[in-house]
Amino acid sequence: MNILGISAYYHDSAAALVKSGRIIAAAQEERFTRKKHDARFPKNAIAYALEEAKIPLRKLDYIVFYEKPLITFERLLETYIAYAPQGFHSFISAMTVWLKEKLYLKTVLKKELAKLANCKVGQLPPLLFTEHHQSHVASAFFPSPFDNAAILCLDAVGEWATTSLWLGESNRITPRWELHFPHSLGLLYSAFTYYTGFKVNSGEYKLMGLAPYGEPKYVNLILENLIDIKADGSFRLNMEYFNYAMGLKMINNKFSRLFGQPPRKAENKITQHEMDIAASIQKVTEEVVLRLANTAYQELKTDNLCLAGGVALNCVANGRIYQETNFKNIWIQPAAGDAGGSVGAALAVWYQYLSNERHLNINEPDMMQGSYLGPQFNNDETQEYLDDVKAKYNYFKEEDELLNEVASILSKGYVVGWFQGRMEFGPRALGNRSILGDPRNQEMQSIMNLKIKYRESFRPFAPSVLTEKASQYFELEKPSDYMLIVAKVKEDLRINNQKETQSLFGIDKLKAVRSTIPAVTHVDYSARIQTVNPANNSRYYQLIKHFEALTGCGVLINTSFNVRGEPIVCTPEDAYRCFMRTEMDYLVINDYVLKKVDQPKWKHDKSWQNEFELD
Repeated sequence: MNILGISAYYHDSAAALVKSGRIIAAAQEERFTRKKHDARFPKNAIAYALEEAKIPLRKLDYIVFYEKPLITFERLLETYIAYAPQGFHSFISAMTVWLKEKLYLKTVLKKELAKLANCKVGQLPPLLFTEHHQSHVASAFFPSPFDNAAILCLDAVGEWATTSLWLGESNRITPRWELHFPHSLGLLYSAFTYYTGFKVNSGEYKLMGLAPYGEPKYVNLILENLIDIKADGSFRLNMEYFNYAMGLKMINNKFSRLFGQPPRKAENKITQHEMDIAASIQKVTEEVVLRLANTAYQELKTDNLCLAGGVALNCVANGRIYQETNFKNIWIQPAAGDAGGSVGAALAVWYQYLSNERHLNINEPDMMQGSYLGPQFNNDETQEYLDDVKAKYNYFKEEDELLNEVASILSKGYVVGWFQGRMEFGPRALGNRSILGDPRNQEMQSIMNLKIKYRESFRPFAPSVLTEKASQYFELEKPSDYMLIVAKVKEDLRINNQKETQSLFGIDKLKAVRSTIPAVTHVDYSARIQTVNPANNSRYYQLIKHFEALTGCGVLINTSFNVRGEPIVCTPEDAYRCFMRTEMDYLVINDYVLKKVDQPKWKHDKSWQNEFELD
């Protein structure tokens, strides 16, 4: 039985295909259209999923959308009525969109699907709808390795829910309680994202990365004025400071006055004020998440915790759950945001609607297959493109020779674009669409940020580490396959430079070398870790092993293969274009190695950077 899940029209459209309970394919629309966070109907992602499953759309058993739009419309109406006459212009603007598209989303979806299938609407498979948090929760529990678990869903807002606790047992997920809009931890964090000059719905991870450069001096101000947190983690926001419920902006002037100055304009210099704000809201967020996790443990009496929703991408908070709660096992959906709702919606139909049994596979760490669920391209396709653009390359017939060559290149301080196998699903590059570097090189963070990624210098890079060696480098005892947990670098690897660091403030903290793997050690000695094992990604694992044999270091820098404002690359064409537009030194696509200086001249037109949304 084949079920197609769709998330669309709100943020980060995606499609996922589930066959008899197994995830066959999943991809975000942005990867095909090259428009970051593309929210349009995911026709390209659907086409890919159907092709991967080798089934025409008309032969599907069910199609399911990840949200119930009529309930969302109800929330919109009730909210505007509650705040009337404030927000009238916003109301008119929202109603225009809803009356054109979203209120009649079932009709819109059927028309788009019929167009894609080249058939009449009446010939389509049944179209179902799940609730938003149900989709998130299903995406977190059903692919997890647990037969039972507490499931926390924290995001901006679904239909009404912003925070919810569920119990997962075998093939069922049962809601226990939920908090409602406008009281939202996700929207609170987004309000501070907006205030510090980053783009809402895509810049939240920048705020998290900025936090260690600041001091949490505004925590009490936030707790006294913006949010009332109860002992169990439930909370209420003081809506006098926010505009998102009835306006076109996240915050109002009262919010700005509370913190002493207006919001930073995008692209303006980041000051100590923004760093301290980031540190403060990050600490408040962690406190809420920890209290909620402790409540989940006390109420549901299970050792296992699953997380989903956009707040579950806050890997610093996740790291504290891992270190400071009684849960023995934690599993986080790698596509925890809206895109993952497509997977969850399909799985919810398979297990809940159709009541199919759920069988755990002890030979797999989970059912997400490493999140390698996107398109892949073979050597013939790769060579055809490279020959078309007259690229110069070396082909390696033997994998061992290829890995020796790439490990040697990395050890010499060069930056490598690494394109292999199936594209990752979700926001993290996990070794198939990655840019790699040597973590021992103290200049590598600045080089990769400014010359490769074209982004802010403060942004940290993640380490990919051999699973069996993770505890030698980091204070981490269990795998973190999806780069969603932050832990400290081991104390014996840290460099004691207290005198030097005491005189440094803000971004200048980057100048201090903090460990023997400085390029992946953040200013607070933390790292966002990806553990790599041969079961999930054999070639990437073997590359790190070769690098370790050459250098004694079982860690590589891993950042996503893209530049600022651009989605992660999908095709060999995307990879070569990104390679040639940046100061990357080498590109490896499948078994082909390309050296930048050997390539034909590329037209250096910087206007391409304006094609992408700067966030």
